[in-house]
Amino acid sequence: MVSRRAAPLDGAARHGHAGANLLDLRMAHTHAHEPGGHPHGHAHGTGERSLGLVALLTGGFMLAEVAGGLASGSLALLADAGHMLTDFASLTLAWIAARLARRPASWRHTYGFDRVSILVAFVNALALFVIAGWIVVEAWGRLRAPSEVLGGLMLWVAVAGLVVNVVGYRLLHGHAEGNLNVRAAALHVAGDLLGSVAAIAAALVIMATGWTPIDPILSVVVALIILRSAWSVARQSGHILLEGAPAHIDTREVARSLAATLPEVVEVHHMHVWSISQERAMITLHARVKSDEPPERVVARIKTHLREAFAIVHATVEIERDGCADERTTCDRAR
Repeated sequence: MVSRRAAPLDGAARHGHAGANLLDLRMAHTHAHEPGGHPHGHAHGTGERSLGLVALLTGGFMLAEVAGGLASGSLALLADAGHMLTDFASLTLAWIAARLARRPASWRHTYGFDRVSILVAFVNALALFVIAGWIVVEAWGRLRAPSEVLGGLMLWVAVAGLVVNVVGYRLLHGHAEGNLNVRAAALHVAGDLLGSVAAIAAALVIMATGWTPIDPILSVVVALIILRSAWSVARQSGHILLEGAPAHIDTREVARSLAATLPEVVEVHHMHVWSISQERAMITLHARVKSDEPPERVVARIKTHLREAFAIVHATVEIERDGCADERTTCDRAR
């Protein structure tokens, strides 16, 4: 979910640029200066410590599940162990991304490192697709050539895995809303949890009836659930990486709202809205105004409206009097 909470404007300096001197044409180009120690203006709900703990739990139990899967002959356990192997790598990457996101902006990385967590979320989602595909291929092979499965051993290993995954999921779940990095990690753990449930169900069926095909069948069901969740994370993280507008912001409504709410604003064009992460929406725009007030005062009102109506804290606004400061064709194409 994209956070809609409005955060207070930071105390960054504002500055104005003088433009062409046509009928006292002036442009104000203001924005928050993040390099140099200024905060981003948003809270990091990274769950960094939880990510580290869950990575250790996952990596430790993965070894036990591999041994149990090989000993019992259970594809469900081996599939879950394979999932846990990539989970361990994914959780470790998520933990590293969470730590990097805390680093301040610099002259080379002027927006900081928040985007690292989105990139890791996208990679983790792609990894889930690969895992699901591997499970389906292995399940097809088991259905064509069923093998013996030790239901009793499979059951005990699956129950232990369920306990580990429930603990891991609870650790991450509270941090998942509004943070794609943690959400992707939580989906990996949720996939493991479902895998453990499927393995328990398969073990009970095998112990009661001896029907071993239930093992690969339930593995495919888990794979399909994993695919659905992976697509959601891949779609959202990919949208952010492609500089798409945040889900809660209609760019057409932003322009209409500014012109309708602020009498001095005639029109808004050359507008671009994107986000660095789920929590950090950004906007740049040109505003043609009919006020003789100093540009910085008009910009301040525009930025206040963007913050209060759309939860956009970081805004770059260029004020125009008679015409677009850029070439006319550039502004026309950007309307």
